[in-house]
Amino acid sequence: MMRVCNLDTCPMGVATQNPRLRERFTGKPEYVENFMLFIARELREYMAKLGVRTVDELVGRTDLLRQKKEGRQCNRGVDLSRILAADATDKEISKAGQTVTAAVNERVIDTPYDFELEKTKDESILLKDEGVQKAISGNGKAKLCIDVCNTDRAFAALLGAEITRHNPEGLKDDSIVIECHGAGGQSFGAFIPKGLTLKLIGDSNDYLGKGLSGGRIAVYAPNEASYDAEENIIIGNVALYGATGGEAYIAGMAGERFCVRNSGATAVVEGVGEHGCEYMTGGRAVILGPTGKNFAAGMSGGIAYVLDEDNHLYRNLNKDMVLMEQIDSKSEKQELKEILTRHVHYTGSRKAKRILDDYDGYLPHFKKIIPADYKQLLHLISLYEEQGMSREEAQIEAFYRHTQ
Repeated sequence: MMRVCNLDTCPMGVATQNPRLRERFTGKPEYVENFMLFIARELREYMAKLGVRTVDELVGRTDLLRQKKEGRQCNRGVDLSRILAADATDKEISKAGQTVTAAVNERVIDTPYDFELEKTKDESILLKDEGVQKAISGNGKAKLCIDVCNTDRAFAALLGAEITRHNPEGLKDDSIVIECHGAGGQSFGAFIPKGLTLKLIGDSNDYLGKGLSGGRIAVYAPNEASYDAEENIIIGNVALYGATGGEAYIAGMAGERFCVRNSGATAVVEGVGEHGCEYMTGGRAVILGPTGKNFAAGMSGGIAYVLDEDNHLYRNLNKDMVLMEQIDSKSEKQELKEILTRHVHYTGSRKAKRILDDYDGYLPHFKKIIPADYKQLLHLISLYEEQGMSREEAQIEAFYRHTQ
C-alpha cells in the first residue's frame, strides 16, 4: 500500500534489503500455511453446499454456473448460453440429500496435459547429439549450428538443466557452443549454466537470458541485414531478468526493463528502453547508447556504465538510490575496456570497435551509475582487505559495520 518498493524503504520490511527495516517484518512461514488452509476449508464448505466431494468432480459442471445479469452495463450484453449449455448429458447427482437426474455438462480429464517436450529442439536435436552428450559428461567439447524461430521458447533451458544435473558447478568455458540462426523465441537461453555458449545471429523475443546462471549469450545481426543494429531493437523486453551469473553481449538495442533484478551477470547492450537496470542488486551492465526513462529505479547493487554522448542520462535517471559519477579509477577504466573487448570478440560490434579505437576520447562520455550504499560497502571492503582480511571476511565485516 505504501508503493515504495523501488526506494528500499518498505516500512513493513518486505521489499527492502535494509537490515533495520527487515527487522520490522513479523511474518512467519506458518502464517502462509494457515492462510492456505483457510482457503481450502472455505472451498470445502462451498463444495459441500453444491453436493460435490472433490475438485475433479467440479470440472465441466457448468450446470452449477449462472450468468450474472445485474451489475455493470458491460456484463449484460455478454451471451454465455453456448458455453453454459454445451455437451449436456443426463447424470445422477446428489442434491439436498436426494439423488436426482439432471442435465449436466461433463468434461473428464483422465490424463495430464501433454506439453510435447519431445518436439522441442532441446529434446529432438541438442540432447540427442553425441558430441553434446560427451561434453556434458566432461569428455571434450561440442559445437552445433541450428536454425531457430520465435516459437522455440526457452531454447536451451532443458540442455542447461541436463548440464547442471551432471555438473552442479557447470562446465569449462565454451564446452558446448550452439550457433543459432533466425529469431529466438521467448526466454531464449533461460537459466543456462557455465560452459554453455549460445550465439544468435538474428534477433530475439522477450526474456532473453532470464535467470542466466553462468552461461554466455551473444546476439548480433547477420551480415546481410539491411538495418543498422546499433540503432534498432534486436532483443525484446526484460532481458537478463533475475540473472545470477554469466555474460550477455548484445550488438544492438534492447527493449524495456533490461537487466531487471540482475544480481551477478555482466551484460552489454547498445541502448535500452525504459526502466533499465531496475531493482538490480549486482553484476555489471554496460549501455553503449541511449536509455529510456526511470533508469536504475530501485537499484541497490552492481554498477552500470552508460555511454552518455548527448548528456541526456541525468533526465532519465531515477536518482533516489544511485549516484552518477565519472569513471576515474584505473581499475574501473581497465574493467570497462576488458568488457568492451569481449563484446567485440563475441559479436563483432562496430560501435564497440569505434569506442576501443579511441578509448581515451570516449571515456569522458561514460557515466558510472552506482548505488550510494553499495559504494560505501565497496569502500569498506577494500579497506578491510588492505588490513589483511580475506575477501569473504571483508564483506562480512563491511556489511556489519555498514548496518550499525
